[in-house]
Amino acid sequence: MDEQHLQRPLVRTARIAGAWYLLLAVSGILGFIVLHPQVYVSGDPGQTLSNLSGSGTLPSLRLMCEILIVLSQALAAFSFYRLFRSLGGWQAWAVGIWGTVNAIVILFSAISMASAIAIANSESLSYADKLLPIELLMNFISHSWAIGGIFFGLWLIPMGHVIITSKRMPLWLGQTLILGGVGYILSTFIYYAGIKHPFLNFLTIPATLGEFWMIAYLLIYGVRPRRG
Repeated sequence: MDEQHLQRPLVRTARIAGAWYLLLAVSGILGFIVLHPQVYVSGDPGQTLSNLSGSGTLPSLRLMCEILIVLSQALAAFSFYRLFRSLGGWQAWAVGIWGTVNAIVILFSAISMASAIAIANSESLSYADKLLPIELLMNFISHSWAIGGIFFGLWLIPMGHVIITSKRMPLWLGQTLILGGVGYILSTFIYYAGIKHPFLNFLTIPATLGEFWMIAYLLIYGVRPRRG
């Protein structure tokens, strides 16, 4: 079987992985960065309860984005496993496993959001009875995302490693992804160590750059042909 015949399905798989990764990025930005602060107000369960109550569409949109994050992360993990299994060994399994674990962690956040909406709109509970579970679910959501940073970092590191070792994508892309993965893991541990410093925000910048670079490369080029 010639190289061109092998390359075509590999590029197709790469673009499928890129499409799921793009959906993950878009749903993450829209859900966690844009919509989340409008619904779940940190340190204010009363305002959050007010936002969740009634017929407003924001809570439902936020939940739909969370479900899309879970779906796209799980399918991206599977697609990357299919892509990398012919380019690397343990890296393909690592990317698939850690990406799936990260999807499961965010699934707990989605379940908490659905529960918070149900509690906020319950007619059998008083306002005072709703406040404590809403605050508890808010904490569950925020800590799911914070601790999920470990698994997101673990998914980026083998992704970067297989890019470097296979030489089928740019070397600097692989190095940026590894640096970003390490940054995510470090920021999670530093945060839970109780250290709060603006520098923490810079630790995940390489991951953001690497992810969008990866998405663009997968969608435009797929993977390079094998050299030699």
